[in-house]
Amino acid sequence: MDLDVFVAAHQAEWHRLEALSKRRRLTGEEADELVTLYQRATSHLAQVQSTAPDPTLVGRLTTLVARARSAVTGRRSSSWRDAGRYFAVSFPAALYRSRRWWIPIAVLSILLSALIAWWVSTHPEVRDSIIPPEGLHEMTKEGGQYETYYSDHPATSFAARVWTNNAWIAAQCLIFGVLLGLPVLYVLISNVMNLGIALGLMSSAGRLDFFLGLLLPHGLLELTAVFVAAGLGLRLGWTVIDPGPRPRLTALAEEGRAVIGMAIGLTVVLFISGLLEAFITPSPLPTWARITIGAVAEVLFLLYALVLGRRAAATGEAGDLEAADREDRHPVAA
Repeated sequence: MDLDVFVAAHQAEWHRLEALSKRRRLTGEEADELVTLYQRATSHLAQVQSTAPDPTLVGRLTTLVARARSAVTGRRSSSWRDAGRYFAVSFPAALYRSRRWWIPIAVLSILLSALIAWWVSTHPEVRDSIIPPEGLHEMTKEGGQYETYYSDHPATSFAARVWTNNAWIAAQCLIFGVLLGLPVLYVLISNVMNLGIALGLMSSAGRLDFFLGLLLPHGLLELTAVFVAAGLGLRLGWTVIDPGPRPRLTALAEEGRAVIGMAIGLTVVLFISGLLEAFITPSPLPTWARITIGAVAEVLFLLYALVLGRRAAATGEAGDLEAADREDRHPVAA
C-alpha cells in the first residue's frame, strides 16, 4: 500500500472527523456523519496496522479514533459506583484469574521458608555465620528485638510504616513483572529467606511458638498479598514471552491494566494487615485470640478471591476495564 496515496485519499475525511469530534453539540445529520466517519477511520487504522504499520500514521489514527469513539459513545466520569464495582467484581475476578500463579507461589514460598528455618535452627555453624551468639541472644531473648519490634513505636505511626514498606514490596513485584519477571523472583526469594531465617533463629532459642504468636495475626494476610503481587508480576513477565493468540502489545496492555488495578486492591489488603500488625499483634489479647483474628482475616480474603472471584470471572469479567471503556481491537495480518 502506498501510504502517501492513502493519506491523500482520506485526509479530508480525517480532518472532518476531528472537527466533529471536538464539537459539543451536533445536529442529527452531523451525528450520523460522525458515526460513519468514525467507522471508516477505524477501518483505515486496521488497514494501516495490517499492511503498512507506519508508527507516525498509526499514532495519529489511534488518537483520532479514540477521540471520535469518546464523542460517539459519550464521556464517562468516575463515580462511587465504579469504586464499588471494582471491589465487588473487578478485583476479585482478577485475583481468581491469577490463582494459578499466586497459589503455587504461596505454597512453594512457605515450604522454602520452613526448609530454611529447619536448616538455620539445626546447624549452629549456619547461625553463627548469620549472627554471632551474643547478637542472637539479644534478638531472641524475652524482651528482645524480635519481641519489642511490634511495640516500640506508637501504633498509628507503626501501622503507617508497615503499610508503606509492604506496599513498596508489592509494588516492586508488580512493576518488575514487565522485565520478564526476573527481578520479581529476587524480591520474593529475599522475603522468603528473611522469614525462614527469623523462624530458624527463634526456633533455635526455643521461642518459635511465641514468635508464631506474633507473626500469624498479621502475617497470614500480609504474606498472601505479597504472594499475589509476585504471582501477578510473574504472569505479566510471562505475557512478554508468550502473549498467546493476542498481539503482544494488546496482551501487555490488557494484563498491565489488570496489574495496575490489582495494585489498588492489594494496597487496601496491605493496609488491613498493617492495622492488624500495629493494633492486634502487640495487644494484650491471648495468643489464641490474636491468631484467630488473623486466621479469620485470611479466610475472608480467600473466600473473597476464590468464591466471589469465581462468580465474577464466570460472567466474563477479567479485571480489565469494562468492555465499553476498552479501545477497539483491530484485525491484524495473518
